[in-house]
Amino acid sequence: MSFSATDHRAMARALALAARGLESTSPNPRVGCVMVQDGDIVGEGWHRRAGEAHAEIRALAAAGERARGATAYVTLEPCSHFGRTPPCADALIEAGVARVVAAMQDPNPLVAGRGLERLRAAGVATASGLLEDEARELNIGFVTRMTFGRPWVRLKAAATLDGKTALENGVSQWITGAAARRDGHRWRARACALLTGIGTVREDDPRLTVRDVPCERQPLRILIDARLEVSPAARILQGAPVLIATASEHADRAAPLRAMGHELIVLPDAAGKVALPALMGELGRRGINELHVEAGFKLNGSLLRERCVDELLLYLAPMLVGDTAHGLFNLPALVSLEQAVRLDIRDLRQLGADLRILARLRPPAAA
Repeated sequence: MSFSATDHRAMARALALAARGLESTSPNPRVGCVMVQDGDIVGEGWHRRAGEAHAEIRALAAAGERARGATAYVTLEPCSHFGRTPPCADALIEAGVARVVAAMQDPNPLVAGRGLERLRAAGVATASGLLEDEARELNIGFVTRMTFGRPWVRLKAAATLDGKTALENGVSQWITGAAARRDGHRWRARACALLTGIGTVREDDPRLTVRDVPCERQPLRILIDARLEVSPAARILQGAPVLIATASEHADRAAPLRAMGHELIVLPDAAGKVALPALMGELGRRGINELHVEAGFKLNGSLLRERCVDELLLYLAPMLVGDTAHGLFNLPALVSLEQAVRLDIRDLRQLGADLRILARLRPPAAA
């Protein structure tokens, strides 16, 4: 299907609006909508947070009577079911919209084409697929959760050019400069949850919060601690409740943590560690779209071995520190390059003196 220049401009605007909800819409998708009448924008809106009006409803309210006979450009297929709000497809029909162009169909099984079908049945012209790749990227976590039942997992790490994350004595602050650290907090802010392991908590005592950039809401913090070794005085346990994944109940250690308001989930694997794939499934059931990981080389390696990572966010500082035990990933030695974890670099840029690499793991069949 061919789309006009007006179609492209309007959908590009809708995507820009959707991006305004980058940090706030979870567990809902980020959606923008633009109403166009005779080539002019007569109304626009975006979804801001779960429970509030969807993008289509805001755009319809802004357009008023000018919505009748207009074309609605929406970055995700209008919903057709009752959730926290009524179906947007019905609102578009009632407003007299003549045409609806969706960037992509909704992967939510409750919608999955039914919204567009409802519009067509009511005599509304429909089309989809305009700037679909851009729309999918904007909601890659939501698409992953709806398709596979787990969040999109982005693993962040900072290292020297020779791949070291700390000195032999454990000193790591600061390998990267202020610009790279600020950028890392932007990625934290867009995530639904931040995850680390007990090793990082012991060594660095992180707060694991968004601090260096504006943020509408702090992501959920998750700690993997198989034996519940975390100290109640750890900074990660201060403030908002933390979700702690462990391998057994450890009643004597669990009681004070629960008394502080933290939630524990017990997910053991056969080796007595936390079952990482099971944890990802649990996070998916809890509506976590994007999971941002900042952990040590052991947990990083385990996540990679269990195929629980989708994307690497690597910051490389222009320095060499020599031989040290602190590397990026604890992975087994290989006997052939065919066994290597293969990546596709999606973005490469310089931030201050440092380099940032955004790379995605190739699926097993393509590796």
